[in-house]
Parts: sequence; structure tokens; C-alpha cells
Amino acid sequence: MNAMHGPSRQAQEQKRPNLFSGIQPSGEIHIGNYCGAIRNWTQLLDEYECIFGIVDYHAITVAYDADTMQARIREAAITNMAAGLEPGRCLLFVQSQVPEHTELAWILNTLAPMGLLGRMTQFKEKSRRNEDNINVGLFDYPVLQAADVLLYRSHAVPVGEDQIQHIEFTRDLARKFNLRFGDFFPEPNALVPKSGARIMGLDGQAKMSKSLNNYIGLIEDPDEIWNKLRPSFTDPARKRRSDPGNPLICNIYTLHENFSPPDVQKEVSQGCKSASIGCIDCKKMLFDHMMKVFDPIRERAQALEKQSELVDGFLEESATTCKRLAEETMAEVRSRIGLR
Repeated sequence: MNAMHGPSRQAQEQKRPNLFSGIQPSGEIHIGNYCGAIRNWTQLLDEYECIFGIVDYHAITVAYDADTMQARIREAAITNMAAGLEPGRCLLFVQSQVPEHTELAWILNTLAPMGLLGRMTQFKEKSRRNEDNINVGLFDYPVLQAADVLLYRSHAVPVGEDQIQHIEFTRDLARKFNLRFGDFFPEPNALVPKSGARIMGLDGQAKMSKSLNNYIGLIEDPDEIWNKLRPSFTDPARKRRSDPGNPLICNIYTLHENFSPPDVQKEVSQGCKSASIGCIDCKKMLFDHMMKVFDPIRERAQALEKQSELVDGFLEESATTCKRLAEETMAEVRSRIGLR
């Protein structure tokens, strides 16, 4: 049996609930993506029938470079595979290769209230950052996201805290469809990680984001990572080495909670409060533990760069399986809403 077809066969044999999540090919995948999503995904592979999409349709709702889109898609695929989304354990595909995503989104548009879409927090935030391009796609983003999830009749969606509102919206659309056309779609639950749900950027002012240039790339060179980490924002009360600080308001300590073992976290917390550890020392300790996580991922990514057949084959076979599942869903949806 081809390992890449493993998930669909397992679904039939084990009847594990479906899970869907997506990541945009909007640039270099950073540690916020890893802590808030990818790491959580790898921990769910044995519990759910996992389907992960590189959601390129979502990525075109803001200004982007069309000439580099395919390179970004490939980078997203390689980084996710290097981080643990391996053939035989899940499906990883490119959203635009399964056109049923946009077909279901159009149908769900007929159930989506405009008032609720206008109140979406992410729409308001992205509109402020993209004042010259507040387009319908940006407004309608949650409907396409709901279609991504419901197309595979998913029971769970691993997300960060900022996406909980969108999953509640997805549940609402599923409920409306079921009430009008008969019970069909599960109402998916949001799975929020216990840690890493919201990683602040290195400036300490906003969520980590490539567009805000406050990020550390997951597979960046170690020297580049240290050059970004060294001047990063900490507790503003620590103006001098001898000033005590509050680790609970320090973003560097939040990163320790995501990368350092408990005994190091305790040492850092106590050292910060007593001023026995300076901010640079704290960052050096964090860097060492981050590298223990990132070095193997970077090495696997470099190996995958040279294995184009493996990467392309995984994406293509995943898309074939996802399209089959999507066609089954849409055949039932069309029948229920009175279309052929």
C-alpha cells in the first residue's frame, strides 16, 4: 500500500474524526506559526485524521507578489514537512488544487450574514493595515475558511486564540445549513494549544508577523536568529542590569515557556525577579534551547530541498485524495440544496 494514501484508508478502518487546518504561503514561516499551529498539528497526528492545506486563495486577499507565489507555496510545504507533517501520517495539499473549496464557499455565502462578517475582529485589523485594498475577499475570508473546514466534514480545527471567532462563525454556518437542508455538517470544535496560542513579535507591540518584520524564521540561519533575538523587546522596567523585572510581562519569558524545559523556566523567572540574570543572559539561554528544536528542522528542510520528487508527490497525492473527499461532500451538498 502506498504510504501517502494511508490517512484515507485509516479513516475507514479506525474512524478517527477529521481535522482540518491551513497555513498561508505568505512568506517565511516563523516561530509564531510553529508555536501556535505547526507544533500543535504534529501532536494531533495520531488522534485525528489530519488534513492540512496551504491556503493560497486566502493569501491573495492582501497585496502579494504573484511572481513568487509558487516559491512561497513550496517553501511552506517543505517547512511543514520538515517540522513533522510527513507522508503517511497526514495529508498536505495546496488549496487551489481542489476547486470545491471555492464552490462550497459560494454556497455558504448565501447563509452568511453580512453584519456578522463586518464585526469580525481580524477583518477590522486587516482593514486598518490594508486601507488601500479593503476588498470583498478580505471581508469574505471567514466564509472561505468555513468552507475549508466543512468541505472535509471536520470535527476539529487547531487554531490560535485570534481564530476562535472564525471557528464560532464556521459552527454557525454549519448549524444554519443543517437546519435548512438537513443534518450533514458537524459543528467543528476549536483546539487551542495550551501554550503558544499568541506569540508576540520581537518588538513586543503586536503579534509576530512577517508583514510587520517582527519575526524569527523557523529555518533561518542561527546567526540571523541571534541577531534578531539579541535586541528584542523585554520588560521595559529593566533599564539596567541590576533592575529586577517581571517575567509575566516579558515576551522573552513567554518564548522560554515554549522552548525551554521547566527547570530553566524556573531559573529564568527567579533570576529575572531578583536581577541575578540579565536580559542578554536570558536571551542566550533561550537561544540555546530554541536551536535544539530548530536545528533538526532546518537540516530536514535542507534535505527536502534536494528531494523535489518526494515533496511534489506528497502534495499531488494529497490533493488527489482531498479532491475525492471534496467531490463526495459537494455531490451531497448540491443534492440537498436542489442542484445537480
